[in-house]
Amino acid sequence: MQRFKLFGLFKEARTRIFLIYVILMLVAVCLSVPIFRILLFRAVDERVKEDLLEEVEEFDDVYAEWAQSTDLSYESLQQALDDYITNTLPEDDNFLLAILEDKVYRSNPPALPSVIHAESELFEKWIQLDESTQGQKDTGDPEAGNALYVVEPITVDGTLQGQFVIVHLSAGERGEALAGIVVFMEVAGILILLSLCLAWVATGRLLRPVQELAKTAHNINETDLSGRIQVTGTGEFAQLAKTFNSMMDRLQASFRTQRDFINDAGHELRTPITIIQGHLELMGDDPEEQAETVDLVLDELDRMGRLVNDLILIVKSEHPQFLHLETLDMASFCQDIFTKAQTLAERDWKLVVKTRVRIVADSQRLTGALLNLLNNAAQHTQPGDSIELGCRQAGNQVELWVKDTGEGIPEAEQSRVFNRFARVQYTQRKSEGSGLGLAIVQAIVEAHCGEVGVSSQPGLGSVFTLRLPIDLSQPISVL
Repeated sequence: MQRFKLFGLFKEARTRIFLIYVILMLVAVCLSVPIFRILLFRAVDERVKEDLLEEVEEFDDVYAEWAQSTDLSYESLQQALDDYITNTLPEDDNFLLAILEDKVYRSNPPALPSVIHAESELFEKWIQLDESTQGQKDTGDPEAGNALYVVEPITVDGTLQGQFVIVHLSAGERGEALAGIVVFMEVAGILILLSLCLAWVATGRLLRPVQELAKTAHNINETDLSGRIQVTGTGEFAQLAKTFNSMMDRLQASFRTQRDFINDAGHELRTPITIIQGHLELMGDDPEEQAETVDLVLDELDRMGRLVNDLILIVKSEHPQFLHLETLDMASFCQDIFTKAQTLAERDWKLVVKTRVRIVADSQRLTGALLNLLNNAAQHTQPGDSIELGCRQAGNQVELWVKDTGEGIPEAEQSRVFNRFARVQYTQRKSEGSGLGLAIVQAIVEAHCGEVGVSSQPGLGSVFTLRLPIDLSQPISVL
């Protein structure tokens, strides 16, 4: 069991992120130590070279002073070298050598390491130099390190007599630098351990919204969609939590709408089924009664058929192949609709066309939506009331409207008239429909990437407005 828990821990995103952080930290430290060592050694060498050049300049001043004296004998040169080397205190790991006639005449300190004594390879190289030279050589001795040197030739009457050498052995300086690197690594190690502990805690806090997301999603089922994530802070994970909550709000609303739709559809179908079943059960042998029962059953079946067809139409409206698009001339299209509408009822029919624009749309679906609105207007108006069908262009949209002077819709009901099976309690309604007419209109308009709205005042009438894009490749923005 412990092994499975440990394996599960390694599969967690928190552990993976932590391991990536550990690897990056170790890589950074492993790369920084040699780079730090190289740069530190280079800085030490540069400082040593500057010190050597300063000491060479001091020797040059002494040598120039001797060269300007009246006594330029070999003995006076020796005396000058004795005075300078004896009275000069070299820096740590620095050695001053006066070479005359290919031999060490005087040195400070007197004892020379084997890598620079008279029989060394470096010494053999120095005694051959007849001009100022700076150099550096790896001695191969860990106790000596690199030898950094400056050589100045010594001449008497134009004749080379020897060399003055200032040499520095870098083992001591580099040993101190390495000690500093060890201290740096110790401090870096402690800081890395602290940062890893903080990273583990911070990663857990950072991924807490994801854990809550997984927990909430696990607890959600079709009967309980109320789970939400508590949003704290800002950033990508907070935005993820907000997006998840918004998605759940939409899903909950969709499931609620679907459940209400199923309940309403079942209720609408249950009524004609009950009527049919009751009359068939009570039907006797009288031919006249049987004929009346058959007529009633057929009427209820027709109503059920219309309801089923309306439901199928609403479902099909969400399918990509729902529309069969063609180019419509709006002036001719509105004229055809107007001609058909005049047969619906005796009303004061009016047609207002303010554009001759052409749009891409499904002629049959759009005809059905407008006739549905016009029929709805006819049902809620009286003879003598006016019903107006209009069309105009507004930017990249076409607006179609159906305006009537009927009884209107209460303001509290206007927000739900497009809901499926929604019925507004009109006082003068001529027929009872299924409550799907306006829902079908909305489905057809939205399939055209458009929108439909209503504006109404009780007693003054209603205006239903359809806004459609002229080109379906450029959907209109939601107003």
